[in-house]
Amino acid sequence: MANAKKHKRKAQILGLGLDSDGHKRITKGDNFTLVGGTQDTHEQMTEKAIKINEKLKARGKHLDTVSREEFDDIAHEVGLKKLSS
Repeated sequence: MANAKKHKRKAQILGLGLDSDGHKRITKGDNFTLVGGTQDTHEQMTEKAIKINEKLKARGKHLDTVSREEFDDIAHEVGLKKLSS
């Protein structure tokens, strides 16, 4: 029987900046990858992703263990808005 590897799921935040000024920007950090955007947009995404990680750490949580509702609360605290459907 083949030895099955167990893969632990890891949550990631993916930020996509849809505006552009001709530069290619990619930033990776703990739990996040940010791609694209103007310098201003990319800086804002980076700041929010870092703040999310700080708030998770302050709560003793990790992105892959936090509930969707708690993530939504944290995202709102750092200034992200949930899109309404």
